[in-house]
Amino acid sequence: MDSSLRLVPSSRPKAASIEDTANGFGLHDTLTHGPRSLAAEVQTVSVAKERLENWEETQDNLKLNMQRNVYGLHAPVRQLMERSIVSFNPHMPTYRTTNVHLDILMGRDETVEPADFMTPASAMSQPLDIRAEMEKRHRL
Repeated sequence: MDSSLRLVPSSRPKAASIEDTANGFGLHDTLTHGPRSLAAEVQTVSVAKERLENWEETQDNLKLNMQRNVYGLHAPVRQLMERSIVSFNPHMPTYRTTNVHLDILMGRDETVEPADFMTPASAMSQPLDIRAEMEKRHRL
């Protein structure tokens, strides 16, 4: 299956194992498949955990590829350009950092996640002396 139109993340490890890359003699073919990775062969992370970690990235790639197929190459390029522009978020150092623009472009404005309402009290408290915070930021 074409990896650009994948609905769920791949369950295969990213690096090739010896079984996948064996030549006629049963040895790893380094020239064709690159160096052997023992860390990839010893799989300590469960497949489900790896899929969940890559879920958002896979869904984003699918949406961008669908935009490319429907509207042309300019649509995902423009979307990625807009994301990079709004990612730069200069803000007051005493306030929490939120990027509503990026959330809208990524489609996260329609979802509620635990981080949205389970913020620790230490993150909610704001210092009273904004000038001191600005001076501290300016010195860095």
